[in-house]
Amino acid sequence: MPIVTVQVTREGTTPERHAVTAEEKAEIIRGVSQVLLDVLNKPLESTYVVIEEVDLDNWGWGGLPTAQYRAQLAAKAKA
Repeated sequence: MPIVTVQVTREGTTPERHAVTAEEKAEIIRGVSQVLLDVLNKPLESTYVVIEEVDLDNWGWGGLPTAQYRAQLAAKAKA
């Protein structure tokens, strides 16, 4: 029985949204489950997918909080 945890930032796909929608979560669950069926032959009914939404302030990469890193990338793209 596979258990897959997917972590996403708690932000929407457009500037005015601040969360992942129920429809988007359903698609993530459907897609991840399908990959496990296709690759490992794990039945859909035995695959559990857990989605964890993490506040943007609790993510970081490149040695910076996510918002700062994205700002840095945007500034480089403009240069």
